Amino acid sequence: MNFFQYRCELVAKVPRTWCRTDGVHQVPVPWARQGSGFTLMMEAFVMLLSAEMPVDAMADLIDEHDTRLWRVLMHYVEQAHAKSDWSAVRRIAVDETSARRGRRYVTNVLDAENSRLLLMVEGRGVQALGAFAEALRLHGGDPSQIEAIAMDMSTSYMKGASQYFPQARIVFDKFHVMVLAGKALEEVRLQLQREGAQLKGAMWSLRGNAWNLSPERQAHRQELCRQYTQLGRAMSLRETLQAIYANSDRQLAEAELRWWCGWAARSCLWPFRHLAMTVRQLWDGILAYFDTKLTSGAIEAVNGIIQLAKRTARGFRNFVYFRTAAYLRAGQLNLDVPNIS
Repeated sequence: MNFFQYRCELVAKVPRTWCRTDGVHQVPVPWARQGSGFTLMMEAFVMLLSAEMPVDAMADLIDEHDTRLWRVLMHYVEQAHAKSDWSAVRRIAVDETSARRGRRYVTNVLDAENSRLLLMVEGRGVQALGAFAEALRLHGGDPSQIEAIAMDMSTSYMKGASQYFPQARIVFDKFHVMVLAGKALEEVRLQLQREGAQLKGAMWSLRGNAWNLSPERQAHRQELCRQYTQLGRAMSLRETLQAIYANSDRQLAEAELRWWCGWAARSCLWPFRHLAMTVRQLWDGILAYFDTKLTSGAIEAVNGIIQLAKRTARGFRNFVYFRTAAYLRAGQLNLDVPNIS
C-alpha cells in the first residue's frame, strides 16, 4: 500500500530456479500471493474498495491499471465460488437479465431459500439450465435434488427444466400471471382508444392496484369503468384474478381459477380470452404456486442489484468481468481475503 501520497514498492531478491520441464520456479514469499505482483495487504485493500466503488474509480484512486485489479478480484471470487457447496439447494429461481446493448442476455440461477446467486451464464436458452446442471454436480449436488424451479413463461426455460431437471416442479408465480393480466387490460384500453373513446390520462388511472393510487386516480378509474363497460369488465377480470391469488387453500384456488377461465373465455374481450387460453396451457405450473408459494421476487431483486452495478460501472468490458461483479455483490461468497488489519 502507498505511504500517504507516495508510491511504495517492496523490492526483494527472491530466489529463483529453472526446471527443464516446468520452466522458472520462484520461492514463495510470506507477504504476497505467487504471481500477483501486489502485497497481501494491497490485495485486501482492493477487495475492500471493490464493495464501495467501480473498478475504474478504484484504479484512479490507487493509480493502478484496472486490468491488474480485475485479476485480483477474479482470483478471490472464482476461488470462493469454486469452493461453494450446493448440496443443500432444493428450490431455485431462473431469470434472464440484460448484459449489454443489442439484445445480449445472461441467465441467473438463484437459490430460492437464501437469495444467493449460484450461477451466471451467457444466453437464455436450454443450454443455460444445462450449464447449471453440470455446475451443480461440480459443487457437490445432483440435478435430482432440485424440487421446484420458479421461472417466467419462457418456452426455452421450460424445455431446459424438463430436460435437465425432470423431477422438479415448474412454478409460475403470481407476479408473471398478473403482468399478463395487466397487459390484457392495457390492450383493451388501446382498442377502445383506437375506436374513438376519450381516454386522456386513463393509462395511469388504470395501471396498478387501487390502494396505491391517489383518491383522484381512484375516482377517475371508477368513472372510466362506469362509462365504458368493456373497461369495467376488463378491470373486474384483473381484480378477480388478483383476489384468487390471495387464497391459501389450493383446492379452492383451483376451482376459482377454473371458473375465472370460463368467465374470461365468455367475456368477448379477446386479450382476456387469450390470457385464459395461456392459463389453461400452463395450468400445472400456475397451480404449483399455491403448493410451493415460490416466487421470482428474490431473483428480480438480485437482477436489480446487478443492473445497478452495471450502470454504476458504465458497462463491463467482457462477460467475465460482469460475472465477477455479480458474484461479488450477490453470490454471498466466503472470500478468503487477507486480513487488512
